[in-house]
Order: sequence, then structure tokens, then C-alpha cells
Amino acid sequence: MQQQSLVEYGPRRVIITITAVVCALLEIIDTTIVNVALPDMRGSLGATLNEVSWVITAYSLANVIVVPMTSWLSQQFGRRNYFAASVILFTVCSFLCGNATNIWELVVFRFLQGLGGGALLVTSQTIITESWPTEKRATAQAIYTLGVIVGPTLGPPLGGFIIDNYSWPYIFYINIPVGIVATLLTLQYVRSPKYDEKRSASEVDWLGIALLAIGIGSMQFVLEKGQEEDWFSSSLIVILSVVAVFGIFFFIWRQWTYKYPVVELRVLRNGNLRIGVMLSFIMGFGLFGSTFIIPLYTQSLLGWTAQQSGMLQLPSTIFVAVMMPVVAILIQKGVPQKYLIAIGMSVFFIYSFLSYKVIGPDTSGADFFWVLIIRGFGLGLLSVPVSTMSLSTLKGKEIGQGAAFSGMMRQLGGAFGVALISTFVTRQTDYHRSTLVDHLDVNNPDVMNRIAQTAASMHAKGADIATAQQKAYALMDAGVMKQATILSYMDVFLWVGIMFLVCVPFVLLFIKTSKNKVSMAEAAH
Repeated sequence: MQQQSLVEYGPRRVIITITAVVCALLEIIDTTIVNVALPDMRGSLGATLNEVSWVITAYSLANVIVVPMTSWLSQQFGRRNYFAASVILFTVCSFLCGNATNIWELVVFRFLQGLGGGALLVTSQTIITESWPTEKRATAQAIYTLGVIVGPTLGPPLGGFIIDNYSWPYIFYINIPVGIVATLLTLQYVRSPKYDEKRSASEVDWLGIALLAIGIGSMQFVLEKGQEEDWFSSSLIVILSVVAVFGIFFFIWRQWTYKYPVVELRVLRNGNLRIGVMLSFIMGFGLFGSTFIIPLYTQSLLGWTAQQSGMLQLPSTIFVAVMMPVVAILIQKGVPQKYLIAIGMSVFFIYSFLSYKVIGPDTSGADFFWVLIIRGFGLGLLSVPVSTMSLSTLKGKEIGQGAAFSGMMRQLGGAFGVALISTFVTRQTDYHRSTLVDHLDVNNPDVMNRIAQTAASMHAKGADIATAQQKAYALMDAGVMKQATILSYMDVFLWVGIMFLVCVPFVLLFIKTSKNKVSMAEAAH
């Protein structure tokens, strides 16, 4: 009965929900807002491209290490204390990031900010879930998921606006007032459940924590830096891949055998959570992958600013917001979640296929509008049922443990998505380039006429004949490269769509309808 007291009503529930969602939003926006500011950071801190990329890597490394431990840390220090401390750490580090005087200072502060941020993401979900009564849990998940979906989209336009009008430290400073208010509201309103006794220092699984940090941290590093280091041709990537495999293997073994595990793996015996965790990974792959590829395409090939490419995705995000309450009502009325998830995945395939069809060298924002609205429709149908189903049959402290697994797998799905997509784009661009070059035969009169016309145009503008000829070939080469890159982006959309489509029959076969219907009533809160 202890847990029942955590259900809130009236203004308290509204305040707690808003606080938790804002904290989750802060964390997610900070993963994408920095991308826009990297060129400015490079200039003002005198960093190389490789060094400045560590600003993103350090944050995601800290995130993925701390997320699985959030449930245990909440138990050790009390949820309210841990959540408030995380918000404070996040806010203080935001100030320190803005005041960093060199790149490695900024990287260290970003890592510490990530340690605070990881807790905001997962603990927010637990707080929201436990503050709402069972029959309204779908609504609670809709509110939380809205933050998760909106965050990655809001980052680039907000970052672009700040960079255009102010300077890069302000992308960190905007967290400070929100963090202060969130801390005060947390201390005043959030309550800590008492599920288990706090462990003494001698009972804490220090080896488990070390194995988790080494295993998951190494894997995240490999995913973040693999493409940059040319994957397994780099000895560092090979060593860290081996460390990741053994680290994760021994971590799992340790958690199964130790009396007081840091991460309770036994919670994965719950069938709904197990399927939900897999779907969270796939959703993270699709969500972060598509959020990554669209700005890359619009900025590198169409020459848009970060703010323009961010604004392109805004209507889609607003449509997700409209979908959330509708989907929550459908779930509460007993519509089987597996059908909503299957329709959502099918719609995401349609979005990917239409993107495959629509992108080209002259694609406009208007061409993308309805395609991205379809994406919003698919994500709306997909995300709320996955979150609700994952936690629906969990009770008590299992909710926090389940939320930690879902959060970690969504993060890892995103990391795998970005790593695989960036590698795939590079490889496919090389492949398409060589295929296109094969068709540019020097004996082909069309090719030679094009070169001659371009060279003549250059010569007319004052270039000597040799330089004009050289520039004509360079222009043709640039044209080939652009076409090859567009073809590789088309391939990405097609294959991501196919991945979602392939999942549909598995969703229909393996998610039990009857169990889910019972779960909303059974997860007696």
C-alpha cells in the first residue's frame, strides 16, 4: 500500500508532471542544441573538429552510464534528493560549460552535465508514472513521451536562434533559470517511495558499477567515434570493442549473482517490459536516426541554416503533440496496444518511403511538409503505446527499474542509429560515386560536350584554357559527388523504413492482446 500514497491529485499532480516533463525536455534538448554551436565553439576555443566533437560524445557517454543506475541511485539517496541533486548538478554544469575557457574544460563539464541529465530523463518518467492513477497511466506516458519526441526537434531551431542572435554560451545559460525553478518545485512537491533499505558502502556492488561504466561506456565510444576512426582499422576501436563485449558480459553475470545488484535484470522476466525494451531500441533508432539525417541533408546539400532545418521539423512535432492525447484515450478505451504499434510502424515505413521519393538536389520545405506530418502521425501512434506497455504490468520499485531499461535502450538505439547511418552514408556515397563515374566515359560525346561548354564559359570569364578545363572537370566531379550523396540518403530512408515494416508481423505475433488489456487494471498502483 506504500506506493498508493504516491498517486497525486489536483494541482500537486499538475505541478509534479510539469516539473518532470520540463526536466526531461532540458536533458533531451541539450543533446541536440549543441550540434548547431560546434563551429562557433571551435572558433572561440581554438579547437579542432575532432576535439570539439567530444562535447557531444562526453555528454552521451555520461548519459548512457548513469541511466541504468538511476533506479538504484534513487533508492540509495531517496528519489526526491537524487532528482533534486541531478537538477542542481545539471544546472551548475550548464553555468560552468558557458564559462569554459578551453575545449577540455568544456568536455569535462559536459560529462558532469550528462551525469545529471541521465537521471532527469528516466527519473522523470518514473515520477510521472507513479503520480497518476493506473487507469490514467496512458495519459501520463503520453505527456512524458511528448517531451521525449519534442526535445530532439526543438534543439536545432532554438540553438540556431541563440547562435544567430547571441553567442554559444547562452545555449547553456538558458538552462539555469529553469533548473533553479525545477529544483525548488522538486524539493517542495516530489515524494520519495520507501521500497527498500539503503545499502551500506560495504554492500554496494562497486565491481558492478565499474563493469557497467567500462562496458557501456566503451560501446558508446565505439558507436560515437567508429566512423571517424574508420572502425576496425583503428586499434583503439578494436580494443574498446573487445572491452565493451567482455565488460557487458561480466556486468550481466555480476548482476545475476550478486545479492544487491545495481541494475535489477530480473525485472526483464516481465514479458511486456522485455518487448517494450526492444521496441524502445528500434524507436530510438528511427527517431534519432531520422532527426539526424534530415538536418544533415538540408544543411550540407541544400545549404539551409540550422534554424531553417529545425523549423522544417516543427509542424511534425506539433502534430505529434496533437496525436498524444488521442492515442492515450484510445488505449484507455481498450484499443489493443499492439495494433496501434503495428499501425505506427507501418505509417513510419510510409514516411520513410515518401522521403526516399521526395529528396533530390532541389527539394523544398513544401515538399517535405506532408511527409513530416506523416512521420508525426506514425510517432504518435508508436511512442505512447510502447511506453505504456513497457511499464503497464510493473509494480512498486519495478517501475523505476523498467523505466531505466527503456531509457537506456532508447539512448543506445539512437547511438546505434546515428553510428550505422553515418557509416552507411559514407560507404554508399563511395559506391554510388564509382557507379556514376563508370557512366562518364571520356569517349561519350555528351560528356565531352558538357566539359567543352563549361570550359568555354570559364574561359569567357577570363580563365586561361588549361585552368578552364581543370575547373570544368572539378565542377563535373562536384556534381557527381552531390548526386552520389543524395542517392545514399535515399538508401538510408528506404532501409530504415524497411526495418520498421519488418517489425510489424513480430509486434502482431508476440504482443499478447489480452495481457495488455488486463494490465491497465491489474498494475494496481
